[in-house]
Amino acid sequence: MRRKRGTNVKKLARKIKNRVFRKRQQRQHGDYDYDPKDYKVYSLFDRTKVVKENERVPVRKISNFSWNGSILNLSGYMYIQGLPLLKEDQVRKRLLLVNNGYLFKAVSLRDCPVNKTAAAGDLNGTVLNQYKWAGFEQQINFSKLVKDKPLPAGEYKLFLEIEVVDDQNVKHQEVHTVGNVSNFLKNDVYSAKMEFHSAKKQMKFNLIVTYDETEKTINLSSNKLQEIDPALLEMDTGKEASRLKRKLNTSLFKAAYVFCNIFPIKSNKIVFASDSRVDMSGNFEFVYEELLKRDDDFDFKFFLKGSIRDRKTLPEMLSMAYHFATSKIIFIDDFYPLIYPLKIRKNAELVQLWHAVGAFKTFGYSRIGLPGGPSPHSKNHKNYTKVIVSSESIRKHYAEGFGVSIDNVIATGVPRTDFFFDETKKALVKERLYTEFPFLKDKKVILFAPTFRGNGQQSAHYPFEVLNFERLYHELKDEYIFLFKIHPFVKNDINIPYQFSDFFYDFSSFREINELLLVTDILVTDYSSVCFEYALLNKPMIFFSYDVDDYIRKRDFYYDYFSFIPGPLAKTSEQMISIIKNEDYNFEKIDSFVRYFFDDLDGKASERVVDQIVYLPEEDQTIDLK
Repeated sequence: MRRKRGTNVKKLARKIKNRVFRKRQQRQHGDYDYDPKDYKVYSLFDRTKVVKENERVPVRKISNFSWNGSILNLSGYMYIQGLPLLKEDQVRKRLLLVNNGYLFKAVSLRDCPVNKTAAAGDLNGTVLNQYKWAGFEQQINFSKLVKDKPLPAGEYKLFLEIEVVDDQNVKHQEVHTVGNVSNFLKNDVYSAKMEFHSAKKQMKFNLIVTYDETEKTINLSSNKLQEIDPALLEMDTGKEASRLKRKLNTSLFKAAYVFCNIFPIKSNKIVFASDSRVDMSGNFEFVYEELLKRDDDFDFKFFLKGSIRDRKTLPEMLSMAYHFATSKIIFIDDFYPLIYPLKIRKNAELVQLWHAVGAFKTFGYSRIGLPGGPSPHSKNHKNYTKVIVSSESIRKHYAEGFGVSIDNVIATGVPRTDFFFDETKKALVKERLYTEFPFLKDKKVILFAPTFRGNGQQSAHYPFEVLNFERLYHELKDEYIFLFKIHPFVKNDINIPYQFSDFFYDFSSFREINELLLVTDILVTDYSSVCFEYALLNKPMIFFSYDVDDYIRKRDFYYDYFSFIPGPLAKTSEQMISIIKNEDYNFEKIDSFVRYFFDDLDGKASERVVDQIVYLPEEDQTIDLK
């Protein structure tokens, strides 16, 4: 019995050993189906066996406590006398938010050499050398503090924490008040708005900052002003049909389309349909003008709406069903949900003249599984028979994004970029802009044209607090003016302070950004495709991407962002100002950027679209146009 028991113990030991070995192998080969507790790694601060807390009052001073909207810029120094700070990895500091006596959140502060802080002038050389890593700095956005949401409603006090691990592996931990920073608060109080936007929730808060004379620290008060479902704001005002009525109309539209398939396709009928424009602008304008030049007997039909929310009447939808079913070609230029459930007839074309140029951030089916991405079972986009793109290099990205065969993606060039090669038209547009807005020619023009934040149209917003309006104004107003061209999806408005109204101008409602690019001296963008068109003008651009790390994690790009962008990266207004003043624009990347994303620089993209879509013989329309 004993021998048998001993044998079982050995077997058990071997099993455990083999199990650990297998887990190690799985880990090395990327198979993470194991218990992470078996491989937990502890940081230097977690391994200390002896902890000494609150034994000595730390020496501390705040050198900067400034606000830009809901963003706090904080810097200073903090050290425990007698504990040298010569190694960066043996010290860490945090800002603590305490609510009703309980720790709510700890925000890490970035360690920096103490001589880099404005308060270092108070310290002698011995202190500067002995406590080298006493400095700290951080930028904290209270609108994004908790899982990208604002600081919850409540009352908070701020404290500073420092942890130092000495050479005997003893951790010294001290928590103390921020100290007297009342001199940083004009009128003894500061207030800012905090907002949150999603498809299901819209929230607004007031953030109030005061100095607590009793506790010798800062009080933060977050007060909720609004919380509402955005869907409730879309009330039926006559422009919006009820959900049930829309569903009924859509069903009738589909049935009517199927019925109208009994009628023959009219070879000269061409439809232009859009849910994002009410006129023949953008790619539509250039393709339409090219078709008119051909002097053929085309039968044009136009179905144009400013938004997918704009109601289509039942008679309109029945008319659309008939013309969609009997047209040789249907051109669309954006997301068009009404058409995706339809089966496009043989020998007919559904052509996507996508409004953006190039391939930059991932879109469509490239984002399956990501927030805001489509279902793999969605029918959206998949019935395009042709997709127009700017170069061979990006055909694969559009095929993936739209879920279509790469053979359906044609590199003709983007029609609306023909504008940049038409000197006569450019001169007329500039003359019109200068007549309508004479202040555009008095100074150099900075155009700020970022994309929206959020997972889609329902949650689209832009956090304008990331811009330091005051610094931009005072540093650049003598030589420049600053135009905003904000994405049409963005729901929150820009609040331009009246005292800066001779510098900042809101051009968000201006329809065609390509026209504004002509009078722009510096483009400031982030992840928007406007950089492709602007590169054709060979003028400087800056990529103001304050959240690039987060954007890569959540959205991602088809290319490495940092090597892709044909201009310098700025994460703060101060960096943007520095680039502009020093004219540090990295022009050398623009030429290769243009050559990669544009196959032809001849202003004839519209001609190629018409030739390959309208005039290509039917027997050749299925060939691979690589």
